[in-house]
Parts: sequence; C-alpha cells; structure tokens
Amino acid sequence: MNNGIFAETIEHVKEILGEDTLEKMTVERAVLGLFFSGVKLSDGHGGLCFTPIKEIPEAVCCPSSAKAMPLSGRLSGRSVKSYLEDIFSDNVLKKTLGIATLNALSSSCWDKMKDKGYEIQMGIDTFDDIELQDKEKTVVVGALTPMLKKLIAANADFNVLEMDSSTLKSHEMPYFMQANRAGEVVPQADLLVITGTTLINDTLEGLLSMAKPGAEIVVTGPTVSMLPDAFFFRGVTSLGGIVVTDADALLDIISEGGSGYHFFGKFADRSVIKSEE
Repeated sequence: MNNGIFAETIEHVKEILGEDTLEKMTVERAVLGLFFSGVKLSDGHGGLCFTPIKEIPEAVCCPSSAKAMPLSGRLSGRSVKSYLEDIFSDNVLKKTLGIATLNALSSSCWDKMKDKGYEIQMGIDTFDDIELQDKEKTVVVGALTPMLKKLIAANADFNVLEMDSSTLKSHEMPYFMQANRAGEVVPQADLLVITGTTLINDTLEGLLSMAKPGAEIVVTGPTVSMLPDAFFFRGVTSLGGIVVTDADALLDIISEGGSGYHFFGKFADRSVIKSEE
C-alpha cells in the first residue's frame, strides 16, 4: 500500500501551508482527461495525475460509469480537504483527482519554502538525466518507452516488469517479465526506474521495500509531482514529475484529450527533484 507516502506527504503539506489555509482552500476546477487529469486550486496552483484508464472497470456503459464518478457536475468548489480524503478511496477516479490536488498543493508549498533541502531542476527530462555507466543491472517497472529505448541502445542488462505485455513493442519483449515476478529481479537492480502509476495502484511501497541498499531509484511520471520527502525516506534518489505553470490553459488542453506534446514548455514543465544525500 502507498498510504504511508500519501499520509506523510499530506501531513507535510499541512505543516507548510497551515491548517487554517487548507480549511479555506477549494478546488476551483477539476478535469478528468483521456491521458491526464488535473485540478486548479483557489490559490491558482495546478496539479496533474495520470488518468488510469485501464483501472476503470465501470467504464463500460452509462449506468455503471455513473457509479465510477458520482460527483460529476459537483467537483468545482469542493474543499481541498475533501479531495485529499479521496486519495484513500477505493474509487480510482476520485483517487486520481485527489492525487492531482496533492500535487497542486505541493506547488503551493514550494512557493512558500525558502530552504527545501533538495534541488528542483526545471525543464529536464528524467530519462535524459539518468546515467547508465557502472549500472550492472537495471529494472524498469512499467512500459516507459524512452527508458527502454535508452537501455536497448546501450546494450544494457535489464528487465521490464509490466502487467500488460501488449504495451510493449516486439523488440522490447525479450526483456519482458511478468509484474508478479518483481521479487526475483528488483532486489538485484543497481538502477530501478519505476512508473509513478504504481502510486495509484498501491504497489510502489512494496517495490521500494525490495530494493537493495545503495540502489539508484528513480520514480517518474505526473502522478509523483509532489513533495519528495516521503519518497526519499524510502530510498528514492530522484523524482521526475510535472510542474504546472498555467493551470487554466493546461486543463483546457487535457479536457480535449491533450498529452505532454501539447503542453510541455507552454503550460507545464518537466521537473527532476534530487535528494542531496
């Protein structure tokens, strides 16, 4: 479960922004997009989360889909605290918007923090930042195409753990391993690159607990665009996320099925957060 990471991050947000501020804050706008979901807070900050389309079994017909998002039409104006509570919901769509809210609140925190204790680099792609030298074994969790391309080009020794093999191309299949075999290869990894989607499906903390001491651990994706302290405490060495720079414009884009191609460098920037230890 990822309840520890979420709970600790929410508590950290409360410490930085204050209970009184959070009590007054609302979500001004919320969008569930095809690829990304996002929110704009009443203080103007925005946050994103990956939309877990494959994890919405209800999305097959109108009556069952209505159960998937019972708050449709009533999302604007809800309190930030209500959205944070939704992070612990079994409803994956409510959880998704809750995570987007936590990411937006993290941006609010960064604007207030003078000494973060870590470095945030903007406009940098996580995969470009990763160095493969001296990495004997790499394990990638999720079909992270740019990372797989980089590893294949380097003739690296790696495996990719993925729940759905259909997301991999034919030339990537020789490296494929079923996700339920994580216990066999994760402890061997010198470099562990994990999709942020594992934060949505509650597998991230289990994966981190398997990592060997001293491994380089990168967690990346819009879902993990939040305060990094709880991740660093569990051995993560860097987080790759997205910082929203124009919330309204970004929500317009994702509401029309837009992806990173449509908003990077315009309404949001890639970010890499590194532990100083």
